[in-house]
Amino acid sequence: MKIVIIVPSFFLLFLMSAILNYAEPDYYQPAEKSKEELMMDLFFSLLLPDVQKSVSNYYSDYLYTSPMVYPYQIKILKMEMTNGYRGFMFLVTIEVTPVVGPHIPVGRDQLTFTITPSEVILKSFKHMETYELLPNWKDIIKKKQMIV
Repeated sequence: MKIVIIVPSFFLLFLMSAILNYAEPDYYQPAEKSKEELMMDLFFSLLLPDVQKSVSNYYSDYLYTSPMVYPYQIKILKMEMTNGYRGFMFLVTIEVTPVVGPHIPVGRDQLTFTITPSEVILKSFKHMETYELLPNWKDIIKKKQMIV
């Protein structure tokens, strides 16, 4: 009788430890509700039109519907000043997950921008991964296949 109680308890403890994961994300996340998080959200909001334009342009060859990118689906991979301290020229590489409909991911893309006070220029767009669409969303796919 004791074995029956111990085994399920051990199994439950094992499952809970697998669910509770305290690993850090692979990219920087500022503290919640901090000024730094506010600045990052502001940055994403200002960059979003250029990101959306680039994503729409790429996927227009493959999908009839333009996928959306939401600010919370942007990850900064690399950010650097390219003109020295307070030079106000930046090179920023981000990763995005464009979605269609009710947030159905269509792929994963890496974009690199040069940012100055007067312009944002897309330096590179790299399609990293294509996600298969649900059967009821396959009608938005054009004949061409997305190239990874």
